[in-house]
Amino acid sequence: LNDLYRRVIIRNNRLKRLIEIKAPEVILRNEKRMLQEAVDSLFDNSRKVNAVKTEGNRALKSLSDILKGKQGRFRQNLLGKRVDYSARSVIVVGPSLKLHECGIPKDMAAELYKPFIIRKMIERGVVKTVKSAKKIVDRKDPLVWDILENVLKGHPVLLNRAPTLHRLGIQAFQPKLIEGKAIQLHPLVCTAFNADFDGDQMAVHLPLGNAAILEAQVLMLAAHNILNPANGTPITVPSQDMVLGLYYITKGRRTDETRVVKGQDSNFYSPEEVIIAYNEKELDLHAFIKVRVNVKQSDGSIVNKLTETTVGRVLFNQMVPEEVGYINELLTKKSLRDIIGEVVKMTGMARASQFLDDIKELGFRMAFQGGLSFNLQDV
Repeated sequence: LNDLYRRVIIRNNRLKRLIEIKAPEVILRNEKRMLQEAVDSLFDNSRKVNAVKTEGNRALKSLSDILKGKQGRFRQNLLGKRVDYSARSVIVVGPSLKLHECGIPKDMAAELYKPFIIRKMIERGVVKTVKSAKKIVDRKDPLVWDILENVLKGHPVLLNRAPTLHRLGIQAFQPKLIEGKAIQLHPLVCTAFNADFDGDQMAVHLPLGNAAILEAQVLMLAAHNILNPANGTPITVPSQDMVLGLYYITKGRRTDETRVVKGQDSNFYSPEEVIIAYNEKELDLHAFIKVRVNVKQSDGSIVNKLTETTVGRVLFNQMVPEEVGYINELLTKKSLRDIIGEVVKMTGMARASQFLDDIKELGFRMAFQGGLSFNLQDV
């Protein structure tokens, strides 16, 4: 850039000198043309055919080159910046997390929350100076984890997975300290982030101000973003193993020549009785039985009546809020989406996120206990 300015100045001075010594018109016209060219290349060097080059045959960067393109000022430094209080790591699944939680590696958290930890240490009178506090944090003293647990309580973190294609590409979570070096992500929020666990990385950001923290907790918390803002359908729906487990337990089968189903067609007074009988191994998971349950009528009222269902469906309905009524169908991903939408509508977000965690737990457990696999004859 300096070179381009230099050319303008040199030609300007030369023109001034030529005018002073009253040079012929031809020379002046030529000099004016060269000055104009120098100014043009200062504004936009890349557009000219004979762009001004450096010794290394690289076109000089003009004013518009500094601004435009991916490496330009706008896209490089203004639209996306490297910020403080941020981290990134590979993500792994955290099946035991609640919907609003994420697992943050201890070392990462200690570094992210360093200023907060140091402040707490000085407040408690553990150390006198910031320098000695830093040393203790870097040493990873047991005291640090104590203070960190405290600091984390009111401090959500934002998780972001690039590319952020819609609003749910950034969500807030309550951090939990974990061992290891990978961030743990709740399996149900993967759909929103479009994340999978084959080596994806995610970025963590720390909201600092009180307003930012409040905004994160109220608007961005994962448990509050169950519905897709684009069309209002639930986006935190079980996938993969969870759907498999729930499908498996809600599928009924009758006794045939290959297998006797234990407890088929027995009658029960209440779902509690069914669960006791199932735990005592008196019933098969897939047995069709009759039991008195609270069924939702078409007018919205709930009536207790004898219904034919399966043991697995009774187990599933233990998780379902009472207002929704008894769900007596084979669960697929689509039907789960409708049920979750219904739960959100009838009971609100907090109860719905509890319900999601419950069915996640049940789905994983049943997929694991069912031990489903296939052999050559099934293919």
